[in-house]
Amino acid sequence: MRSAGAPTLLSYYLLRHPAPALAASPLRLLGQPALTLALGLAAVKEFKHDKNPAAAPRTAPRGLSLRTLGGALVGAAWSKAVGQRALGGALLGGLGAAAATFGWYHLRKAITAKTSLPPSAVGLGEDVLLWSAGAVLLRCLPPTAPAAVD
Repeated sequence: MRSAGAPTLLSYYLLRHPAPALAASPLRLLGQPALTLALGLAAVKEFKHDKNPAAAPRTAPRGLSLRTLGGALVGAAWSKAVGQRALGGALLGGLGAAAATFGWYHLRKAITAKTSLPPSAVGLGEDVLLWSAGAVLLRCLPPTAPAAVD
């Protein structure tokens, strides 16, 4: 899906629900208003860029790298926020984002090939699904963990 989607959604969540377990971590910056705004603007820019027919496919090295890094960042931050190891979350988040990149890419191509819908319309549907699912997920997330006591 979008490389800025998951980081934007998590940043928005952490802005509203600070995670004490992130207090001593650089990952705490995800809950800062300026970063939440910057990620939101990046998501809008990415949305506009994706509508350009000349845009590189999401599976190209740059797009795949950004999506994988975004997934790893979100996985690390959420894992740490709920009291788990950041490394495990980063690995799962990065692998999940890379797999989803290829899965959604091929699904979008298949839908476009089997219907008369233009790629931009299919992409818009994908965006609606991303942000809607993200909004529902944010409402269902468990509370973050308290800060670890050493």
